[in-house]
Amino acid sequence: MTQLVTITLAAGKGTRMKSNLPKVLHQVAGKSMVQHVVDTASDLEPVNNIAIVGYKSELVKEETEGEIEFVKQEEQLGTGHAVMQAQDKLASFSGTVLVLYGDTPLLTVETLEELLAKRQSSNSAMTVLTTKVVDPTGYGRIVRDDNGQIARIVEEKDTSSQEAKIDEINTGICAFDSQLLVENLTELEADNAQGEYYLTDLVGILVEKGERVSALLTANHQETIGVNSRRHLAKAEKTLRKRICNHHLDRGVTIIDPANTYIDAEVEIGQDSIICPFTFLEGETKLGSEVVIGSQSRIVDSELGDGVEVKSSTIVESKVGDDSLVGPYAYLRPGSELAENVKVSDFVEVKKSQIGSGSKVPHLSYIGDAKIGQNVNVGAGTITANYDGQNKHQTVIEDDVFVGSDSTLIAPVKIGQGAVTGAGAVVKDDVEDGDTIVGVPAKSFR
Repeated sequence: MTQLVTITLAAGKGTRMKSNLPKVLHQVAGKSMVQHVVDTASDLEPVNNIAIVGYKSELVKEETEGEIEFVKQEEQLGTGHAVMQAQDKLASFSGTVLVLYGDTPLLTVETLEELLAKRQSSNSAMTVLTTKVVDPTGYGRIVRDDNGQIARIVEEKDTSSQEAKIDEINTGICAFDSQLLVENLTELEADNAQGEYYLTDLVGILVEKGERVSALLTANHQETIGVNSRRHLAKAEKTLRKRICNHHLDRGVTIIDPANTYIDAEVEIGQDSIICPFTFLEGETKLGSEVVIGSQSRIVDSELGDGVEVKSSTIVESKVGDDSLVGPYAYLRPGSELAENVKVSDFVEVKKSQIGSGSKVPHLSYIGDAKIGQNVNVGAGTITANYDGQNKHQTVIEDDVFVGSDSTLIAPVKIGQGAVTGAGAVVKDDVEDGDTIVGVPAKSFR
């Protein structure tokens, strides 16, 4: 395989999306469309991964991660004009240039590898990825000669009545011999209904010069769909989520109802885990093996160990250790860390706190900015009063403490190892190891 440069066109506004956000930044399965494309391009290991940006370019740059070189297209004058902006990057490059579009998030590495292989094996100046559809409205048509070879591509607004009936369409994705691309870009003209420089016009230009132009016809037309509207976005979302669920099913994960389970593209799930319907697994969430996620749960950018069970709860930017139980109706806010064999149950909220192994916060409690040791029992209705109106303060509860129901711990405060608080105690001073405190304000006795 020759060396490769990828160019992703991501400069347009996308007026049919009816949005102030650049079209390519709209998300599919938890990741922007352009991020899907540049990630797929990166998997091909190009020597340079270029993105052409235009509308709100700084926002696209800010929201797109990876080893990408951004090139600005100040005025959007068509696909050919967009690629022209990268000419300087290609001047000394010899190999294949793959042109992609930032609104085609369903593309797979396998299809692109097949396209690149077709260009190289056929020694083509240009190889176009095509597909057939029932309704070709809106797409450029592939016009072939009497020998079945691709002769030109005609855009929708420039088609004759006969050409409009052609069901083989241009996906826009194409691979070029780099030097022939650079040499012929300057021959593009904007003499069409749109007044734009079409990259597809290179087909006719190259054919007229006796260069070989080939096409790879893919049967999977869904993969090549460009997203131009909210309806397209919803269709792409459904397709990609089905693909993601199938990926996990094939790797030993039980998804009871894939049609009603929502798993983002970057989520990792261990073998023998069970995912119940109406679950949302978002961002870079990682689940261990034998995890059970109950219905109506939402887990975002969090890490769950082996054997964890989550019942109808929300976990955001948190960590849960092996064999722990969360829920039902618990809320772990960012910065929460549960060790192994921890129980955080119904109507408990935990925020920016650490809970040691074997500890329990069974119900109706708020744990904020706290550090809880091992084998601690936190009674129902316990509150860590962490905010004094201006600043947040920490509550420390050491190992083997028993916190009585309806206790209020006014931070900053420390409860020593093995101490006990009576039901309804209001604790505003540190408690020594082994002490028992009761009352309002709480008083200590042995």
